[in-house]
Amino acid sequence: MTDREFMELALIEAEKAYKEGEVPIGAVVVCDGVIVATAHNEKEQRKDPTAHAEVIALRKAASRLKRWRLTGCTLYVTIEPCPMCAGALLNSRIDHIVYGADDALYGAVRSVWKLCDGKALNHQITVKSGVMATEAREIMDRFFSARRI
Repeated sequence: MTDREFMELALIEAEKAYKEGEVPIGAVVVCDGVIVATAHNEKEQRKDPTAHAEVIALRKAASRLKRWRLTGCTLYVTIEPCPMCAGALLNSRIDHIVYGADDALYGAVRSVWKLCDGKALNHQITVKSGVMATEAREIMDRFFSARRI
């Protein structure tokens, strides 16, 4: 599958979050070409401030793979990860992040902070952004527009 096809799956997860009244962010973890986890935001549902799509997906992937080091894996996420999620991604030793739209408020990969580019860290993550960014931004805009009415 291509980056676009995996991002389409992350967008399906984002739609699930939207329908549940959650901020519509979806994530997919792929290891050696195999999908090992999918998730979407569940902060409201779980009453858990750490229940971001990325964190849930990392937990599921680690459980399925029976290891916390997610080397050889790629995270696909609809919106640029926040500082908490970027930290979790670094700690998981994931190899790659592919995300859709930048987050001008909380983006911690390229937009506001560049946590994953840290040369002082013992692990670096390659990053690709802009995959289906228009679609990822559209679902966020739709969600927040509906909440402002």
